[in-house]
Amino acid sequence: MIDLRLLREDPDRVRASQRARGEDVALVDSLLAADERRRSSGVRFDELRNEQKQLGKLIPKASADEKAELLKKAEQLKADVKSADAERDAADAEAHELLLRLGNLVHPDVPVGGEEDFVTLEEHGTIRDFGAEGFEPKDHLELGQLLGAIDVERGAKVSGSRFYFLTGVGALLELALVNAAIAQATEAGFTPMLTPALVRPQSMAGTGFLGQAAQDVYHLDKDDLYLVGTSEVPLAAYHMDEIIDAERLPLRYAGFSPCFRREAGSHGKDTKGIFRVHQFDKVEMFSYVAPEDSEAEHQRLLAWEKQWLTSLELPFRVIDVATGDLGASAARKFDCEAWIPTQGKYRELTSTSDCTEFQSRRLSIRVRDGKQVKPLATLNGTLCAVPRTIVAILENHQQADGSVYVPEVLRPYLGGREVLEPVSR
Repeated sequence: MIDLRLLREDPDRVRASQRARGEDVALVDSLLAADERRRSSGVRFDELRNEQKQLGKLIPKASADEKAELLKKAEQLKADVKSADAERDAADAEAHELLLRLGNLVHPDVPVGGEEDFVTLEEHGTIRDFGAEGFEPKDHLELGQLLGAIDVERGAKVSGSRFYFLTGVGALLELALVNAAIAQATEAGFTPMLTPALVRPQSMAGTGFLGQAAQDVYHLDKDDLYLVGTSEVPLAAYHMDEIIDAERLPLRYAGFSPCFRREAGSHGKDTKGIFRVHQFDKVEMFSYVAPEDSEAEHQRLLAWEKQWLTSLELPFRVIDVATGDLGASAARKFDCEAWIPTQGKYRELTSTSDCTEFQSRRLSIRVRDGKQVKPLATLNGTLCAVPRTIVAILENHQQADGSVYVPEVLRPYLGGREVLEPVSR
Protein backbone atom coordinates (compact mmCIF):
# COMPACT_ATOMS: atom_id res chain seq x y z
CA MET A 1 0.00 0.00 0.00
CA ILE A 2 1.05 3.59 -0.45
CA ASP A 3 1.82 6.06 2.34
CA LEU A 4 -1.40 7.80 3.44
CA ARG A 5 0.56 10.97 4.17
CA LEU A 6 1.59 11.13 0.53
CA LEU A 7 -2.04 10.72 -0.48
CA ARG A 8 -3.08 13.64 1.73
CA GLU A 9 -0.21 15.89 0.65
CA ASP A 10 -0.23 15.14 -3.08
CA PRO A 11 -3.51 13.50 -4.16
CA ASP A 12 -3.02 14.66 -7.76
CA ARG A 13 0.08 12.47 -8.04
CA VAL A 14 -1.92 9.45 -6.89
CA ARG A 15 -4.76 10.31 -9.28
CA ALA A 16 -2.26 10.56 -12.15
CA SER A 17 -0.82 7.16 -11.24
CA GLN A 18 -4.27 5.56 -11.18
CA ARG A 19 -5.13 7.20 -14.52
CA ALA A 20 -1.89 5.94 -16.09
CA ARG A 21 -2.64 2.41 -14.89
CA GLY A 22 -6.11 2.57 -16.38
CA GLU A 23 -7.55 2.10 -12.88
CA ASP A 24 -10.37 3.86 -11.03
CA VAL A 25 -9.36 7.48 -10.32
CA ALA A 26 -12.48 8.03 -8.16
CA LEU A 27 -10.99 5.56 -5.68
CA VAL A 28 -8.54 8.31 -4.63
CA ASP A 29 -11.33 10.67 -3.59
CA SER A 30 -13.23 7.88 -1.85
CA LEU A 31 -10.10 7.05 0.11
CA LEU A 32 -9.47 10.70 1.02
CA ALA A 33 -13.03 11.00 2.34
CA ALA A 34 -12.74 7.74 4.29
CA ASP A 35 -9.40 8.85 5.74
CA GLU A 36 -10.98 12.13 6.88
CA ARG A 37 -13.83 10.21 8.53
CA ARG A 38 -11.31 7.92 10.19
CA ARG A 39 -9.31 10.81 11.60
CA SER A 40 -12.31 12.88 12.73
CA SER A 41 -13.97 9.89 14.38
CA GLY A 42 -10.69 9.15 16.13
CA VAL A 43 -10.52 12.71 17.44
CA ARG A 44 -14.13 12.50 18.66
CA PHE A 45 -13.42 9.19 20.41
CA ASP A 46 -10.35 10.64 22.14
CA GLU A 47 -12.28 13.71 23.27
CA LEU A 48 -15.12 11.62 24.70
CA ARG A 49 -12.71 9.24 26.43
CA ASN A 50 -10.89 12.17 27.99
CA GLU A 51 -14.20 13.66 29.16
CA GLN A 52 -15.14 10.27 30.58
CA LYS A 53 -11.89 10.05 32.53
CA GLN A 54 -12.28 13.55 33.93
CA LEU A 55 -15.85 12.78 34.97
CA GLY A 56 -14.65 9.61 36.68
CA LYS A 57 -12.38 11.73 38.88
CA LEU A 58 -15.20 14.06 39.88
CA ILE A 59 -17.75 11.44 40.93
CA PRO A 60 -15.99 10.25 44.15
CA LYS A 61 -15.63 13.88 45.33
CA ALA A 62 -19.18 14.95 44.53
CA SER A 63 -21.99 15.48 47.05
CA ALA A 64 -24.90 13.06 47.12
CA ASP A 65 -27.09 15.39 45.06
CA GLU A 66 -24.34 16.08 42.50
CA LYS A 67 -23.32 12.42 42.28
CA ALA A 68 -26.69 11.28 40.95
CA GLU A 69 -26.48 13.83 38.12
CA LEU A 70 -22.85 12.93 37.37
CA LEU A 71 -23.65 9.20 37.30
CA LYS A 72 -26.45 9.86 34.82
CA LYS A 73 -24.03 11.84 32.68
CA ALA A 74 -21.47 9.05 33.01
CA GLU A 75 -23.97 6.52 31.63
CA GLN A 76 -24.61 8.73 28.62
CA LEU A 77 -20.87 9.23 28.08
CA LYS A 78 -20.33 5.48 28.25
CA ALA A 79 -22.86 4.99 25.45
CA ASP A 80 -21.32 7.87 23.43
CA VAL A 81 -17.80 6.42 23.83
CA LYS A 82 -19.00 3.00 22.71
CA SER A 83 -20.71 4.54 19.68
CA ALA A 84 -17.64 6.63 18.83
CA ASP A 85 -15.41 3.58 19.18
CA ALA A 86 -17.59 1.63 16.75
CA GLU A 87 -17.67 4.58 14.34
CA ARG A 88 -13.88 4.90 14.51
CA ASP A 89 -13.38 1.17 13.86
CA ALA A 90 -15.80 1.21 10.93
CA ALA A 91 -14.11 4.26 9.39
CA ASP A 92 -10.68 2.70 9.90
CA ALA A 93 -11.79 -0.56 8.26
CA GLU A 94 -13.30 1.32 5.30
CA ALA A 95 -10.14 3.39 4.79
CA HIS A 96 -7.94 0.28 5.03
CA GLU A 97 -10.08 -1.64 2.53
CA LEU A 98 -9.93 1.22 0.03
CA LEU A 99 -6.19 1.64 0.57
CA LEU A 100 -5.63 -2.04 -0.26
CA ARG A 101 -7.40 -1.52 -3.59
CA LEU A 102 -5.04 1.26 -4.64
CA GLY A 103 -2.09 0.27 -6.84
CA ASN A 104 1.50 1.34 -6.24
CA LEU A 105 2.58 4.72 -7.57
CA VAL A 106 4.11 4.25 -10.99
CA HIS A 107 7.64 5.49 -11.59
CA PRO A 108 7.64 8.76 -13.61
CA ASP A 109 9.80 7.20 -16.35
CA VAL A 110 7.40 4.31 -17.07
CA PRO A 111 5.84 4.58 -20.55
CA VAL A 112 2.13 5.33 -20.38
CA GLY A 113 -0.31 3.00 -22.11
CA GLY A 114 -1.41 -0.60 -22.45
CA GLU A 115 0.25 -3.93 -23.20
CA GLU A 116 1.57 -2.87 -26.60
CA ASP A 117 2.90 0.52 -25.47
CA PHE A 118 6.16 -0.77 -23.97
CA VAL A 119 9.51 0.75 -24.90
CA THR A 120 12.33 -1.48 -26.17
CA LEU A 121 15.50 -0.67 -24.24
CA GLU A 122 18.00 -3.23 -25.57
CA GLU A 123 18.36 -6.14 -27.99
CA HIS A 124 20.85 -8.95 -27.50
CA GLY A 125 22.05 -11.89 -29.58
CA THR A 126 21.44 -12.77 -33.21
CA ILE A 127 18.20 -14.16 -34.59
CA ARG A 128 18.93 -17.21 -36.72
CA ASP A 129 17.99 -17.25 -40.39
CA PHE A 130 16.72 -20.80 -40.74
CA GLY A 131 15.95 -20.27 -44.41
CA ALA A 132 19.61 -19.49 -45.05
CA GLU A 133 20.50 -22.66 -43.15
CA GLY A 134 18.27 -24.65 -45.45
CA PHE A 135 15.46 -25.89 -43.22
CA GLU A 136 12.14 -24.88 -41.71
CA PRO A 137 12.27 -24.66 -37.88
CA LYS A 138 10.07 -27.03 -35.91
CA ASP A 139 8.04 -25.77 -32.96
CA HIS A 140 8.97 -26.78 -29.42
CA LEU A 141 6.22 -29.38 -29.13
CA GLU A 142 7.30 -31.26 -32.24
CA LEU A 143 10.92 -31.09 -31.08
CA GLY A 144 9.92 -32.21 -27.58
CA GLN A 145 8.14 -35.22 -29.02
CA LEU A 146 11.12 -36.11 -31.24
CA LEU A 147 13.40 -35.92 -28.19
CA GLY A 148 11.00 -37.89 -25.99
CA ALA A 149 11.01 -34.81 -23.74
CA ILE A 150 7.42 -33.48 -23.65
CA ASP A 151 4.11 -35.33 -23.38
CA VAL A 152 1.07 -33.03 -23.39
CA GLU A 153 -1.44 -35.68 -24.45
CA ARG A 154 -0.98 -37.71 -21.29
CA GLY A 155 -0.75 -34.49 -19.27
CA ALA A 156 -4.24 -33.61 -20.53
CA LYS A 157 -5.47 -37.16 -19.89
CA VAL A 158 -4.26 -37.10 -16.30
CA SER A 159 -4.92 -33.49 -15.30
CA GLY A 160 -6.70 -31.63 -18.10
CA SER A 161 -5.66 -28.98 -20.60
CA ARG A 162 -2.48 -26.94 -20.05
CA PHE A 163 -0.81 -29.72 -18.04
CA TYR A 164 2.12 -31.80 -19.29
CA PHE A 165 4.77 -34.35 -18.47
CA LEU A 166 8.48 -33.67 -18.95
CA THR A 167 10.07 -37.03 -19.72
CA GLY A 168 13.59 -38.31 -20.31
CA VAL A 169 15.86 -35.48 -21.42
CA GLY A 170 12.98 -33.07 -20.85
CA ALA A 171 13.04 -33.82 -17.13
CA LEU A 172 16.84 -33.68 -17.14
CA LEU A 173 16.76 -30.35 -18.96
CA GLU A 174 14.46 -28.87 -16.30
CA LEU A 175 16.77 -30.04 -13.51
CA ALA A 176 19.78 -28.67 -15.40
CA LEU A 177 18.12 -25.27 -15.80
CA VAL A 178 17.13 -25.09 -12.13
CA ASN A 179 20.59 -26.11 -10.90
CA ALA A 180 22.39 -23.72 -13.26
CA ALA A 181 20.08 -20.85 -12.29
CA ILE A 182 20.52 -21.51 -8.56
CA ALA A 183 24.29 -21.74 -9.10
CA GLN A 184 24.35 -18.32 -10.78
CA ALA A 185 22.17 -16.79 -8.07
CA THR A 186 24.28 -18.29 -5.28
CA GLU A 187 27.46 -16.98 -6.87
CA ALA A 188 25.83 -13.52 -7.00
CA GLY A 189 25.19 -13.64 -3.25
CA PHE A 190 21.60 -14.88 -3.08
CA THR A 191 20.58 -17.34 -0.36
CA PRO A 192 18.91 -20.37 -2.01
CA MET A 193 15.42 -21.09 -0.67
CA LEU A 194 12.91 -23.90 -1.17
CA THR A 195 9.61 -22.19 -0.40
CA PRO A 196 6.08 -23.35 0.52
CA ALA A 197 3.62 -23.66 -2.36
CA LEU A 198 0.65 -22.99 -0.06
CA VAL A 199 0.29 -19.69 1.80
CA ARG A 200 -2.23 -17.98 4.09
CA PRO A 201 -4.52 -15.21 2.82
CA GLN A 202 -2.50 -12.45 4.53
CA SER A 203 0.62 -13.54 2.63
CA MET A 204 -1.17 -13.50 -0.72
CA ALA A 205 -2.96 -10.21 -0.03
CA GLY A 206 0.18 -8.63 1.39
CA THR A 207 2.07 -9.11 -1.86
CA GLY A 208 -0.81 -7.70 -3.90
CA PHE A 209 -2.08 -10.88 -5.57
CA LEU A 210 -5.68 -10.75 -4.35
CA GLY A 211 -6.61 -7.64 -6.28
CA GLN A 212 -6.42 -7.50 -10.07
CA ALA A 213 -4.58 -10.87 -10.15
CA ALA A 214 -7.12 -12.73 -7.99
CA GLN A 215 -8.76 -14.41 -10.99
CA ASP A 216 -5.53 -16.31 -11.70
CA VAL A 217 -5.13 -17.65 -8.15
CA TYR A 218 -6.08 -21.14 -6.96
CA HIS A 219 -7.79 -21.15 -3.55
CA LEU A 220 -8.32 -24.19 -1.30
CA ASP A 221 -11.61 -23.30 0.40
CA LYS A 222 -11.52 -26.05 3.02
CA ASP A 223 -8.13 -24.95 4.33
CA ASP A 224 -8.30 -21.24 3.39
CA LEU A 225 -4.91 -21.51 1.74
CA TYR A 226 -3.71 -20.30 -1.66
CA LEU A 227 -1.46 -22.03 -4.18
CA VAL A 228 1.28 -19.58 -5.11
CA GLY A 229 1.71 -18.34 -8.66
CA THR A 230 5.30 -17.40 -7.86
CA SER A 231 7.70 -17.86 -4.95
CA GLU A 232 7.69 -14.05 -4.72
CA VAL A 233 4.73 -14.52 -2.37
CA PRO A 234 6.38 -16.65 0.35
CA LEU A 235 9.68 -14.79 -0.09
CA ALA A 236 7.93 -11.44 0.47
CA ALA A 237 6.04 -12.80 3.49
CA TYR A 238 9.16 -14.46 4.93
CA HIS A 239 9.92 -11.38 7.05
CA MET A 240 6.28 -10.39 7.64
CA ASP A 241 5.75 -8.47 10.93
CA GLU A 242 9.52 -8.13 11.45
CA ILE A 243 11.92 -5.23 11.97
CA ILE A 244 15.24 -5.76 10.19
CA ASP A 245 18.42 -3.96 11.21
CA ALA A 246 19.75 -1.75 8.41
CA GLU A 247 23.18 -3.41 8.68
CA ARG A 248 21.66 -6.66 7.36
CA LEU A 249 20.50 -5.09 4.09
CA PRO A 250 20.42 -5.96 1.30
CA LEU A 251 18.83 -9.36 1.91
CA ARG A 252 18.69 -11.44 -1.27
CA TYR A 253 16.93 -14.78 -1.67
CA ALA A 254 16.64 -17.13 -4.65
CA GLY A 255 13.48 -19.18 -4.27
CA PHE A 256 12.60 -22.35 -6.14
CA SER A 257 9.01 -23.52 -6.13
CA PRO A 258 6.20 -24.98 -8.17
CA CYS A 259 3.83 -22.26 -9.39
CA PHE A 260 0.13 -22.49 -10.14
CA ARG A 261 -1.94 -20.14 -12.30
CA ARG A 262 -5.47 -20.43 -13.64
CA GLU A 263 -4.52 -18.38 -16.72
CA ALA A 264 -8.03 -16.92 -16.61
CA GLY A 265 -8.78 -14.74 -19.59
CA SER A 266 -6.14 -16.46 -21.75
CA HIS A 267 -8.48 -18.88 -23.49
CA GLY A 268 -7.29 -19.52 -27.02
CA LYS A 269 -3.80 -18.14 -26.30
CA ASP A 270 -0.75 -20.40 -26.51
CA THR A 271 -2.84 -23.55 -26.21
CA LYS A 272 -0.25 -25.63 -28.06
CA GLY A 273 2.65 -27.02 -26.08
CA ILE A 274 4.01 -25.77 -22.77
CA PHE A 275 4.36 -22.01 -23.16
CA ARG A 276 1.25 -21.11 -21.13
CA VAL A 277 0.41 -23.75 -18.52
CA HIS A 278 -1.34 -24.10 -15.16
CA GLN A 279 1.64 -25.55 -13.26
CA PHE A 280 5.34 -24.89 -13.71
CA ASP A 281 8.57 -24.56 -11.75
CA LYS A 282 10.46 -21.31 -11.38
CA VAL A 283 13.59 -19.81 -9.83
CA GLU A 284 12.81 -16.35 -8.47
CA MET A 285 15.15 -13.68 -7.13
CA PHE A 286 13.88 -11.49 -4.29
CA SER A 287 15.54 -8.52 -2.60
CA TYR A 288 14.92 -6.47 0.53
CA VAL A 289 16.73 -3.11 0.36
CA ALA A 290 16.61 0.40 1.80
CA PRO A 291 14.05 2.49 -0.15
CA GLU A 292 16.73 4.79 -1.54
CA ASP A 293 18.53 1.76 -3.05
CA SER A 294 15.57 0.22 -4.88
CA GLU A 295 16.24 1.70 -8.34
CA ALA A 296 19.87 0.57 -8.28
CA GLU A 297 18.82 -2.89 -7.09
CA HIS A 298 16.29 -3.04 -9.91
CA GLN A 299 19.09 -2.54 -12.42
CA ARG A 300 21.14 -5.24 -10.68
CA LEU A 301 18.29 -7.75 -10.91
CA LEU A 302 17.89 -6.93 -14.60
CA ALA A 303 21.63 -7.42 -15.13
CA TRP A 304 21.46 -10.90 -13.54
CA GLU A 305 18.55 -11.83 -15.80
CA LYS A 306 20.48 -10.63 -18.85
CA GLN A 307 23.51 -12.62 -17.69
CA TRP A 308 21.35 -15.73 -17.43
CA LEU A 309 19.74 -15.42 -20.88
CA THR A 310 23.10 -14.60 -22.44
CA SER A 311 24.60 -17.74 -20.88
CA LEU A 312 21.79 -19.73 -22.54
CA GLU A 313 22.85 -18.15 -25.86
CA LEU A 314 19.33 -16.89 -26.59
CA PRO A 315 18.44 -13.82 -28.67
CA PHE A 316 16.35 -11.51 -26.48
CA ARG A 317 15.26 -7.95 -25.91
CA VAL A 318 14.60 -5.87 -22.79
CA ILE A 319 11.41 -3.82 -22.57
CA ASP A 320 10.19 -1.14 -20.18
CA VAL A 321 6.64 -2.31 -19.45
CA ALA A 322 3.88 0.29 -19.86
CA THR A 323 1.75 1.54 -16.97
CA GLY A 324 -1.39 -0.36 -17.93
CA ASP A 325 0.48 -3.68 -17.95
CA LEU A 326 2.08 -3.34 -14.51
CA GLY A 327 0.97 -5.51 -11.63
CA ALA A 328 -0.62 -3.68 -8.71
CA SER A 329 2.57 -3.92 -6.62
CA ALA A 330 5.07 -2.75 -9.23
CA ALA A 331 6.20 0.84 -9.59
CA ARG A 332 8.25 -0.21 -12.62
CA LYS A 333 8.86 -3.48 -14.45
CA PHE A 334 11.37 -4.64 -17.04
CA ASP A 335 10.71 -7.78 -19.10
CA CYS A 336 13.28 -9.84 -20.95
CA GLU A 337 11.66 -11.41 -24.00
CA ALA A 338 13.31 -14.22 -25.96
CA TRP A 339 12.85 -14.70 -29.69
CA ILE A 340 10.60 -17.67 -30.49
CA PRO A 341 11.34 -18.67 -34.12
CA THR A 342 8.09 -20.46 -35.00
CA GLN A 343 6.04 -17.59 -33.59
CA GLY A 344 8.19 -14.99 -35.31
CA LYS A 345 8.17 -12.71 -32.28
CA TYR A 346 9.65 -12.03 -28.86
CA ARG A 347 7.89 -13.55 -25.84
CA GLU A 348 8.38 -12.86 -22.14
CA LEU A 349 10.84 -15.17 -20.38
CA THR A 350 11.79 -13.15 -17.32
CA SER A 351 10.65 -9.98 -15.61
CA THR A 352 11.83 -7.85 -12.71
CA SER A 353 9.70 -5.44 -10.67
CA ASP A 354 10.55 -2.66 -8.24
CA CYS A 355 7.72 -2.70 -5.68
CA THR A 356 9.25 0.12 -3.60
CA GLU A 357 7.57 0.18 -0.13
CA PHE A 358 4.21 -1.12 -1.36
CA GLN A 359 4.52 -4.73 -0.17
CA SER A 360 6.45 -4.00 3.01
CA ARG A 361 3.70 -1.64 4.23
CA ARG A 362 1.06 -4.30 3.63
CA LEU A 363 3.16 -7.01 5.27
CA SER A 364 4.45 -4.80 8.11
CA ILE A 365 8.14 -5.29 7.30
CA ARG A 366 10.35 -2.46 8.49
CA VAL A 367 13.99 -1.52 8.75
CA ARG A 368 15.65 -0.04 11.84
CA ASP A 369 18.22 2.59 10.89
CA GLY A 370 19.57 4.10 14.09
CA LYS A 371 16.55 5.31 16.04
CA GLN A 372 14.35 5.44 12.95
CA VAL A 373 12.06 2.55 12.00
CA LYS A 374 10.50 2.74 8.53
CA PRO A 375 9.24 0.52 5.69
CA LEU A 376 11.84 -0.95 3.35
CA ALA A 377 11.69 -1.71 -0.37
CA THR A 378 11.10 -5.11 -1.98
CA LEU A 379 11.96 -6.22 -5.50
CA ASN A 380 11.53 -9.45 -7.43
CA GLY A 381 13.01 -10.89 -10.58
CA THR A 382 12.34 -14.14 -12.41
CA LEU A 383 15.59 -15.90 -13.21
CA CYS A 384 14.17 -19.03 -14.82
CA ALA A 385 10.53 -19.88 -15.57
CA VAL A 386 11.30 -23.42 -16.67
CA PRO A 387 8.74 -24.33 -19.38
CA ARG A 388 9.11 -21.08 -21.31
CA THR A 389 12.88 -21.36 -21.09
CA ILE A 390 12.70 -24.90 -22.47
CA VAL A 391 10.53 -23.58 -25.33
CA ALA A 392 13.14 -20.94 -26.18
CA ILE A 393 16.08 -23.36 -25.95
CA LEU A 394 14.49 -26.06 -28.11
CA GLU A 395 13.38 -23.68 -30.84
CA ASN A 396 16.49 -21.48 -30.99
CA HIS A 397 19.05 -24.27 -30.68
CA GLN A 398 17.43 -26.89 -32.93
CA GLN A 399 19.32 -28.54 -35.74
CA ALA A 400 18.01 -29.74 -39.11
CA ASP A 401 17.87 -33.39 -37.94
CA GLY A 402 15.71 -32.55 -34.90
CA SER A 403 18.57 -32.61 -32.42
CA VAL A 404 19.12 -29.65 -30.10
CA TYR A 405 22.39 -27.93 -29.23
CA VAL A 406 23.05 -27.66 -25.48
CA PRO A 407 24.44 -24.29 -24.27
CA GLU A 408 27.74 -24.71 -22.43
CA VAL A 409 26.34 -23.43 -19.11
CA LEU A 410 23.97 -26.42 -18.95
CA ARG A 411 26.38 -29.17 -19.98
CA PRO A 412 27.80 -29.88 -16.49
CA TYR A 413 24.23 -30.54 -15.32
CA LEU A 414 23.42 -32.80 -18.30
CA GLY A 415 26.25 -35.28 -17.94
CA GLY A 416 28.41 -33.36 -20.40
CA ARG A 417 25.89 -33.63 -23.26
CA GLU A 418 26.60 -31.21 -26.08
CA VAL A 419 23.51 -32.21 -28.06
CA LEU A 420 20.11 -33.65 -27.21
CA GLU A 421 19.42 -36.40 -29.73
CA PRO A 422 16.01 -37.47 -31.09
CA VAL A 423 14.70 -40.80 -29.81
CA SER A 424 12.16 -41.14 -32.63
CA ARG A 425 11.89 -39.86 -36.16
